[in-house]
Amino acid sequence: MTRHCITSADPRWTQLDVVMERYRDVPGGLIPVLHQAQQLFGYLPEEVLDHIAAGLGLPASHVYGVVTFYNFFSTEPVGKHRINVCLGTACYVKGAGNILAEITKELGIEPGGITEDGFFSLEVARCVGACSLAPAVVIDGEVFARVTPDQVKGLLSQYREPAAAPAAVPATARNASVEVRQS
Repeated sequence: MTRHCITSADPRWTQLDVVMERYRDVPGGLIPVLHQAQQLFGYLPEEVLDHIAAGLGLPASHVYGVVTFYNFFSTEPVGKHRINVCLGTACYVKGAGNILAEITKELGIEPGGITEDGFFSLEVARCVGACSLAPAVVIDGEVFARVTPDQVKGLLSQYREPAAAPAAVPATARNASVEVRQS
Protein backbone atom coordinates (compact mmCIF):
# COMPACT_ATOMS: atom_id res chain seq x y z
CA MET A 1 0.00 0.00 0.00
CA THR A 2 1.09 3.54 -0.64
CA ARG A 3 1.94 5.70 2.37
CA HIS A 4 -0.19 8.87 2.35
CA CYS A 5 0.96 10.40 5.62
CA ILE A 6 -2.03 11.97 7.29
CA THR A 7 -0.55 14.17 10.01
CA SER A 8 -1.18 13.48 13.69
CA ALA A 9 -2.64 16.98 14.04
CA ASP A 10 -5.51 16.09 11.70
CA PRO A 11 -8.79 16.42 13.65
CA ARG A 12 -10.20 13.36 11.91
CA TRP A 13 -8.08 11.15 14.19
CA THR A 14 -10.05 12.38 17.21
CA GLN A 15 -13.32 11.71 15.40
CA LEU A 16 -12.12 8.21 14.52
CA ASP A 17 -11.15 7.57 18.15
CA VAL A 18 -14.69 8.50 19.24
CA VAL A 19 -16.14 6.04 16.71
CA MET A 20 -13.75 3.29 17.82
CA GLU A 21 -14.67 3.86 21.47
CA ARG A 22 -18.35 3.43 20.59
CA TYR A 23 -17.72 0.09 18.81
CA ARG A 24 -14.76 -1.26 20.81
CA ASP A 25 -16.72 -4.00 22.59
CA VAL A 26 -19.49 -4.47 20.02
CA PRO A 27 -19.37 -7.80 18.16
CA GLY A 28 -18.91 -7.04 14.47
CA GLY A 29 -17.96 -3.45 15.27
CA LEU A 30 -15.05 -3.42 12.85
CA ILE A 31 -17.26 -2.92 9.77
CA PRO A 32 -19.01 0.23 11.06
CA VAL A 33 -15.66 1.62 12.23
CA LEU A 34 -14.18 1.05 8.77
CA HIS A 35 -17.21 2.69 7.14
CA GLN A 36 -16.88 5.74 9.38
CA ALA A 37 -13.12 5.91 8.83
CA GLN A 38 -13.61 5.81 5.06
CA GLN A 39 -16.22 8.55 5.34
CA LEU A 40 -13.83 10.67 7.39
CA PHE A 41 -10.70 10.18 5.29
CA GLY A 42 -12.25 9.41 1.91
CA TYR A 43 -10.39 6.09 1.75
CA LEU A 44 -8.48 3.79 4.12
CA PRO A 45 -4.74 4.41 3.96
CA GLU A 46 -2.29 2.18 5.81
CA GLU A 47 -1.88 4.48 8.79
CA VAL A 48 -5.66 4.56 9.35
CA LEU A 49 -5.90 0.76 9.18
CA ASP A 50 -3.02 0.38 11.64
CA HIS A 51 -4.67 2.91 13.98
CA ILE A 52 -7.97 1.00 13.84
CA ALA A 53 -6.26 -2.32 14.50
CA ALA A 54 -4.46 -0.90 17.54
CA GLY A 55 -7.52 0.99 18.77
CA LEU A 56 -9.81 -2.05 18.58
CA GLY A 57 -7.17 -4.49 19.80
CA LEU A 58 -7.32 -6.53 16.61
CA PRO A 59 -4.50 -8.04 14.58
CA ALA A 60 -3.62 -5.79 11.64
CA SER A 61 -3.95 -8.83 9.37
CA HIS A 62 -7.61 -9.17 10.36
CA VAL A 63 -8.36 -5.51 9.62
CA TYR A 64 -6.52 -5.65 6.28
CA GLY A 65 -8.32 -8.91 5.43
CA VAL A 66 -11.74 -7.36 5.97
CA VAL A 67 -10.84 -4.25 3.95
CA THR A 68 -9.51 -6.23 1.00
CA PHE A 69 -12.43 -8.68 1.04
CA TYR A 70 -15.19 -6.09 0.60
CA ASN A 71 -15.07 -4.02 -2.59
CA PHE A 72 -16.80 -1.00 -1.01
CA PHE A 73 -13.64 -0.27 1.00
CA SER A 74 -10.78 1.48 -0.76
CA THR A 75 -7.15 1.71 0.30
CA GLU A 76 -6.39 4.31 -2.35
CA PRO A 77 -7.90 7.79 -2.88
CA VAL A 78 -11.13 7.74 -4.86
CA GLY A 79 -12.90 10.35 -6.90
CA LYS A 80 -15.85 12.40 -5.77
CA HIS A 81 -17.99 10.09 -7.90
CA ARG A 82 -17.20 6.37 -7.84
CA ILE A 83 -18.08 4.46 -10.98
CA ASN A 84 -18.22 0.68 -10.77
CA VAL A 85 -18.79 -1.34 -13.94
CA CYS A 86 -20.07 -4.86 -13.40
CA LEU A 87 -18.08 -7.45 -15.34
CA GLY A 88 -19.93 -10.45 -13.94
CA THR A 89 -20.98 -13.12 -16.41
CA ALA A 90 -24.46 -11.73 -17.19
CA CYS A 91 -23.17 -8.17 -17.60
CA TYR A 92 -20.13 -9.23 -19.59
CA VAL A 93 -22.19 -11.34 -22.01
CA LYS A 94 -24.53 -8.40 -22.56
CA GLY A 95 -21.73 -5.97 -23.44
CA ALA A 96 -20.21 -4.63 -20.22
CA GLY A 97 -16.75 -4.75 -21.81
CA ASN A 98 -17.88 -2.22 -24.42
CA ILE A 99 -19.37 -0.01 -21.72
CA LEU A 100 -16.13 -0.14 -19.75
CA ALA A 101 -14.17 0.75 -22.89
CA GLU A 102 -16.46 3.74 -23.54
CA ILE A 103 -16.15 5.01 -19.94
CA THR A 104 -12.38 4.55 -20.10
CA LYS A 105 -12.27 6.55 -23.35
CA GLU A 106 -14.61 9.26 -22.04
CA LEU A 107 -12.75 9.78 -18.73
CA GLY A 108 -9.22 9.05 -19.94
CA ILE A 109 -8.54 6.62 -17.07
CA GLU A 110 -8.23 2.87 -16.68
CA PRO A 111 -9.97 0.80 -13.99
CA GLY A 112 -8.41 1.58 -10.63
CA GLY A 113 -7.69 5.13 -11.78
CA ILE A 114 -8.91 8.54 -10.77
CA THR A 115 -9.36 11.52 -13.09
CA GLU A 116 -6.83 14.33 -12.74
CA ASP A 117 -9.45 16.64 -11.29
CA GLY A 118 -10.36 14.00 -8.67
CA PHE A 119 -13.95 14.03 -9.86
CA PHE A 120 -14.30 10.39 -11.00
CA SER A 121 -12.74 7.08 -10.08
CA LEU A 122 -13.33 3.94 -12.11
CA GLU A 123 -13.54 0.43 -10.72
CA VAL A 124 -14.77 -2.94 -11.92
CA ALA A 125 -16.65 -5.60 -9.99
CA ARG A 126 -17.24 -9.26 -10.70
CA CYS A 127 -20.89 -8.90 -9.68
CA VAL A 128 -23.09 -6.13 -8.30
CA GLY A 129 -26.11 -8.38 -7.76
CA ALA A 130 -28.16 -6.95 -10.60
CA CYS A 131 -27.94 -9.74 -13.18
CA SER A 132 -31.48 -9.22 -14.46
CA LEU A 133 -30.55 -5.60 -15.18
CA ALA A 134 -27.39 -6.44 -17.15
CA PRO A 135 -25.28 -4.72 -18.13
CA ALA A 136 -25.18 -2.65 -14.97
CA VAL A 137 -23.10 0.35 -13.92
CA VAL A 138 -23.11 1.68 -10.36
CA ILE A 139 -22.33 5.33 -9.70
CA ASP A 140 -22.18 6.46 -6.10
CA GLY A 141 -24.30 3.48 -5.07
CA GLU A 142 -26.97 4.12 -7.69
CA VAL A 143 -27.54 1.24 -10.14
CA PHE A 144 -28.04 2.04 -13.82
CA ALA A 145 -29.56 -0.86 -15.74
CA ARG A 146 -29.23 -2.07 -19.32
CA VAL A 147 -26.63 0.57 -20.09
CA THR A 148 -25.39 0.86 -23.66
CA PRO A 149 -22.15 2.45 -24.86
CA ASP A 150 -24.20 5.22 -26.50
CA GLN A 151 -25.64 6.19 -23.09
CA VAL A 152 -22.28 6.55 -21.33
CA LYS A 153 -21.63 10.18 -22.24
CA GLY A 154 -25.10 11.27 -21.09
CA LEU A 155 -24.84 9.22 -17.93
CA LEU A 156 -21.51 10.80 -16.97
CA SER A 157 -22.78 14.29 -17.82
CA GLN A 158 -25.39 13.94 -15.06
CA TYR A 159 -22.53 13.86 -12.58
CA ARG A 160 -20.34 16.47 -14.28
CA GLU A 161 -22.85 19.30 -14.40
CA PRO A 162 -23.77 20.81 -11.01
CA ALA A 163 -27.12 22.04 -12.35
CA ALA A 164 -28.06 18.46 -13.25
CA ALA A 165 -26.76 16.80 -10.09
CA PRO A 166 -28.53 13.48 -9.44
CA ALA A 167 -30.09 14.58 -6.14
CA ALA A 168 -31.63 17.67 -7.74
CA VAL A 169 -33.39 15.94 -10.63
CA PRO A 170 -36.26 13.47 -10.18
CA ALA A 171 -35.42 9.92 -11.28
CA THR A 172 -38.14 9.97 -13.91
CA ALA A 173 -36.50 12.94 -15.62
CA ARG A 174 -32.99 11.49 -15.83
CA ASN A 175 -32.43 8.56 -18.17
CA ALA A 176 -35.21 6.71 -16.39
CA SER A 177 -34.93 3.95 -18.96
CA VAL A 178 -31.54 2.95 -17.54
CA GLU A 179 -31.85 3.90 -13.90
CA VAL A 180 -32.76 1.74 -10.94
CA ARG A 181 -32.64 3.43 -7.55
CA GLN A 182 -31.59 1.39 -4.54
CA SER A 183 -33.58 2.00 -1.40
